[in-house]
Amino acid sequence: MGAKVLYWSRSRKNGELSDILSSDVVSLHLPLTKETERLVDPRRLKRGAILVNTARGGLVQEEHLAGCLKSGHLAAAGLDVLAVEPPERGNPLLALPNVVCTPHVAWLTQETLERSIKVAWENVRRLAAREPLLHRVA
Repeated sequence: MGAKVLYWSRSRKNGELSDILSSDVVSLHLPLTKETERLVDPRRLKRGAILVNTARGGLVQEEHLAGCLKSGHLAAAGLDVLAVEPPERGNPLLALPNVVCTPHVAWLTQETLERSIKVAWENVRRLAAREPLLHRVA
């Protein structure tokens, strides 16, 4: 597609974070930690850029995002995650024509869906047999 791909991470850097934020498209793929919380201020992104967040809503200073999208500072946003989930009634991002919001399903592929269903069925079997469940979170 002719895109020049840059990346930034806390451990390996291929450019500075400011270089990444001046890109045409910024796609977030970071864990939410103390170091990354509110890392992205949408006002610092390049004018006309597109923000894609399929990672964690808390990475973005969301209180500035709607304003940047309304004013045209940002062209669009694709959001699979929001800072507050489920979104609060009246969240302005949900009403903007240049925002695509999905219900936290970016991970969902045919393969992951099939694997999830297999694990669920196996856990039903284990529960009935009084066996330990797979992937139990305590």
